[in-house]
Amino acid sequence: MQKVSLYLTVALMIVSGIIGIGTGYWLTPQYTLSMYDKNTMDLGAPDKWVDLRYLDAMIAHHRGAMLLARQASVSRREEIRTLTTEILKNEPVAIAELYRWKKEWYGDSRMVRDPQVAHLGKYDTKLDLRFLNALIAHHENGIRMTREIRLKSSRTEILDNADAVELFLGGGLGMLREWRNAWYNVADKNPYL
Repeated sequence: MQKVSLYLTVALMIVSGIIGIGTGYWLTPQYTLSMYDKNTMDLGAPDKWVDLRYLDAMIAHHRGAMLLARQASVSRREEIRTLTTEILKNEPVAIAELYRWKKEWYGDSRMVRDPQVAHLGKYDTKLDLRFLNALIAHHENGIRMTREIRLKSSRTEILDNADAVELFLGGGLGMLREWRNAWYNVADKNPYL
């Protein structure tokens, strides 16, 4: 009788563990993402959590722009200072809307961790070039994310957000590439993104 109870206890513990892991995956999409590099823009499968993953990724994307802008705000170029001021003013508004959707749609009020961004270093004659390179790559990643979510989501607000973000980033890319070429004679390797 005691051996049966021991086997039953072990079996119940194993079953409970499997159910707990399955529930964690089902209830918390970030649980599955913890095994992977969160710095990538892959939004995963087009499941019921894809919009939440997009919201989290887009919040991190906007925060990344702010972190880069803070570093570049010491630039001596008026264009860069104006751009960083605009980024630091406008990105929090976009982030607030995304957090509101997270809370309303998923009951999720967890904060998104800041992404790792390029360290631009101290001010020198190449600070603006480092900022432009980082911001161009940042914009390109954002465009890839908006294109991906349009293939995976059916929520109107998400699709409208993706359209608006891509339009903004696409226009910004043109300006950033022009500056980089004019100031540093660096032509773009990928002008079509």
